Amino acid sequence: MKYIQIDDSLGVPKYRQIINSIYTAISIGELKLGDKIPSLNQICTEFELSRDTVMVAFNELKAKGIINSIPGKGYYINSIEINVDQKIFLLFDELNAFKEDLYTSFLNSLDNKSTVDIYFHHFNYQVFKDLISESAGKYTSYVIMPATFDYSADIISKLPKDKVYILDRLKDDLSDYPVVYQDFEQDVYDALNEGLELLQKYNNLIMIYPGGKEPEGRMLGFQRFCKEKGFKSEIIRNVSTKEMKSGEAYFVPSDRNLVRLVKMATEKNLELGRDVGIVSFNDTVLKEVVAGGITIISTDFQLMGQTLARMIQERSSEKIRNQSSLIRRNSL
Repeated sequence: MKYIQIDDSLGVPKYRQIINSIYTAISIGELKLGDKIPSLNQICTEFELSRDTVMVAFNELKAKGIINSIPGKGYYINSIEINVDQKIFLLFDELNAFKEDLYTSFLNSLDNKSTVDIYFHHFNYQVFKDLISESAGKYTSYVIMPATFDYSADIISKLPKDKVYILDRLKDDLSDYPVVYQDFEQDVYDALNEGLELLQKYNNLIMIYPGGKEPEGRMLGFQRFCKEKGFKSEIIRNVSTKEMKSGEAYFVPSDRNLVRLVKMATEKNLELGRDVGIVSFNDTVLKEVVAGGITIISTDFQLMGQTLARMIQERSSEKIRNQSSLIRRNSL
């Protein structure tokens, strides 16, 4: 236990001296990744300290991800990144172009004493559950993108409540947590109102909604708008079942279906923005140039990343709706 030093004359709280001793031992190489450290009881006995004093030190080291406990075995060095103030667990549903923009913005908005470990659950509930369970106690903050999972609160409750931030979706069962979210229903409704004059040249509005991982709110916003404004409309699950006709405008969440629609219009010699309309979701650089530019309903993913970083740094408990808008291009 030579690397733990307690000096009554220093005027420094003893729990802080334990923490500083561990940091020093890591910095000079006495403690390495995976090394076992003395138990709580050993330190209490050796330095005649209360259990609470040592526990405060261990809890801070655990919260910063420096040590980790293995039941029945003891405490081990989990990280040697001792200059890091924030160690952030970031769980996305999947990686795509716009999520990459969000991630990059988030990283760029953090200070240089923060590190981020990013994981993906790919809409697999068991993977979601395992990743969260395995991360408990290893990070100072947890950012969770819960997707459409039911019972996600049961899993997330294993994490320290004051360190959890929800991203992208506002869910009733997670209402106790701070969140940066998209209001999918209202975003679509508001965006279609923005483009009302463009939509009036079409006699049928069609949303391709396959369900599954796609937010149901988008379909609800589309239906509400069409009903209130008197548009003829359809909801279809698969674009391959539909014969494209002049006078139709398509709303397509899936980029794969977007490509199919552009191809169908080309094959039928239908001009986008005149004969047929296409509106996609979630902006990317590619959509600025495909077919002369695809009209988009999109949230501001860079802003979302910046807002999330600020909330973590300020330990904010806010619930913030992220800005969304209609980006008009040639396809409508």
